[in-house]
Amino acid sequence: MSAITADNIGLYLVSGVAGKEGMPGAPILHFHLVVNAVTGAITGQAVQTQAIAPPGDKIFISNVKGVLHHTGIPPYTQVVSLEGSAVISFPPPAIGSFLAPFDAHFAIDDQWNGIGGWTLGHTTVNNVPVRSLAEKAGKSQKAAS
Repeated sequence: MSAITADNIGLYLVSGVAGKEGMPGAPILHFHLVVNAVTGAITGQAVQTQAIAPPGDKIFISNVKGVLHHTGIPPYTQVVSLEGSAVISFPPPAIGSFLAPFDAHFAIDDQWNGIGGWTLGHTTVNNVPVRSLAEKAGKSQKAAS
């Protein structure tokens, strides 16, 4: 995976996590996005995971799209807005599912680390850490060398 920098041109990939990792029962958002560095257009997918009984333990969010804007104001030099939808199944014994709207907002630095939040259906999470997985992957690759 290439490093995320302000010098990116064309398209680049971003994989990251938002949420209070390590807090039992906290919802965690895993995102995988393609960003057009020139226009700021974003597309991709996400998954919300949570340590609860199925079917709410892993919710796939499809057709994620959004936009990235540069603020130029440190420490968070970029703001991201995302939207999409997820099919959420009712827990047993109920039968059926519904389409839940998804939206997210991140205030991040050039490495995609910062703060943010999201809403998925009736679940709202705010003011949680956002971090890129690129740094962790880079460290793992160096350790393997």
